[in-house]
Amino acid sequence: MRCVMFAKQNFMLPAPSDGMQVFVFARPSMYEEKGEFQLTVTELLSTEQGGLWKLAFEKAKAALTKDGLLDPARKRRLPVYPRRIAVVTSPDGAALRDIQAVIGRRWPIAELIVVPAQVQGAKAEGSVCSALNRISRLAVDVLIVARGGGSVEDLWAFNSERVARAVAAMPMPVISAIGHETDVSLCDLVADLRAATPSAAAEAATPDRVEVLAQCGIVGQRLARALRIASRHVVERLNRSGDRLAVASNTESRFPVHGSRLTAHVSMHSLRSVCWPAATPLPDTDGQVLKRVAQLPSGKEFRLRVTDGEVNGRVQ
Repeated sequence: MRCVMFAKQNFMLPAPSDGMQVFVFARPSMYEEKGEFQLTVTELLSTEQGGLWKLAFEKAKAALTKDGLLDPARKRRLPVYPRRIAVVTSPDGAALRDIQAVIGRRWPIAELIVVPAQVQGAKAEGSVCSALNRISRLAVDVLIVARGGGSVEDLWAFNSERVARAVAAMPMPVISAIGHETDVSLCDLVADLRAATPSAAAEAATPDRVEVLAQCGIVGQRLARALRIASRHVVERLNRSGDRLAVASNTESRFPVHGSRLTAHVSMHSLRSVCWPAATPLPDTDGQVLKRVAQLPSGKEFRLRVTDGEVNGRVQ
């Protein structure tokens, strides 16, 4: 018996192949021009489990698998602290409102870029691919492709092999959140991460600012403790340097012949190593800057500037 199925009923339906057994839901009609009785088909299902939709899904999945696009090794990590997050979804859907609410609560410093697209209907496939192409030219840290729940027909644009390949080709990590938790699309399979819902996708894309602030407080405490320890070590080094100066003074009293020369040598060396760069000039009592040894004859008086003030000195 002749059958006809018009575009209004089949525009989203995968084409059946020759020899396929199908279930047909139809109403009787008459083709008046030829006087022929026929069936006008309203719905067409394969006798295979899942129907034509399942067969088309598996065919596209096999092609993507052959090209390595479903390989877990190609999955990319999401950025820890994203600055720009892009979203492809319907501008009027609940999915966008859920994503905006979650990002605003968890990570409000991120810039949210929404690229609207039709997410169901005859033009959805082309609209989603066009939106993805626009985002591929932007500096974005992570992309969310989202759509709320619906029937197989409603979600079919995201089972398109063309859309799946466009998602796989994006230069930034992609989170796919299509339909409800039980719905798994080709976009979910090729994306870097699949989220059960649009809200879950927004949570996966962002850190929790409360936890980040708590971590910053812990790091601040560790830095303060490290600075205290470092400061204590500096003080201890300065104290040890003072002890060396005292030893030099005792040596001078024990060895009067060479004591003055040894004291001057040890003192100048200690002062240079502790609080004065070796190349720093010394001003004398007249204000003249002393830069060379020749300017320091025996008996010469000078002022020595150190970190906490000045001291008077004489060359011996």
